[in-house]
Amino acid sequence: MPPRDSQVTFRFLAEPTDVNFGGKVHGGAVMKWIDQAAYACAVGWSGCYCVTVYVGGIRFYQPVFIGHVVEITARIIYTGRTSMHIAVDVGARDPKGGRHTRTTHCIIVFVAVDEAGQPVKVPAWVPETEEEKSLEQYARRLMELRQGIEEEMHPYRPPANVSE
Repeated sequence: MPPRDSQVTFRFLAEPTDVNFGGKVHGGAVMKWIDQAAYACAVGWSGCYCVTVYVGGIRFYQPVFIGHVVEITARIIYTGRTSMHIAVDVGARDPKGGRHTRTTHCIIVFVAVDEAGQPVKVPAWVPETEEEKSLEQYARRLMELRQGIEEEMHPYRPPANVSE
């Protein structure tokens, strides 16, 4: 089996078609880029088609300006049996010599699926560096927080004695 990359980076110019009413790149465009980079990372790691199952903690730190060089880095920070937790960082800089600035961060979770849409096992990602170990712990803490939130938020269920 060929070696797998646990990280991908996209670079491109922010285009005028990405502009919002404030003259900056639309947040929805940034979210699309995040999904695309994370998808490429997940598929590259798993070797399978993957679907998004969770996007969380998206944080917009700074705006992205039209004409700036955008860099999106997506990397595996945790794998479950069928899922991959991917940290995505977006940065931008003026190509005329500006400083690279982190603009956005989020965590996105993908599940690898087969042709029938059923989850399939993914290769285990094993953190090696201290930074990777720290990122894995970050992913585990976020999973615990999500589980706590899900336990508190139950979808409305009518009482058992009510008929429809």
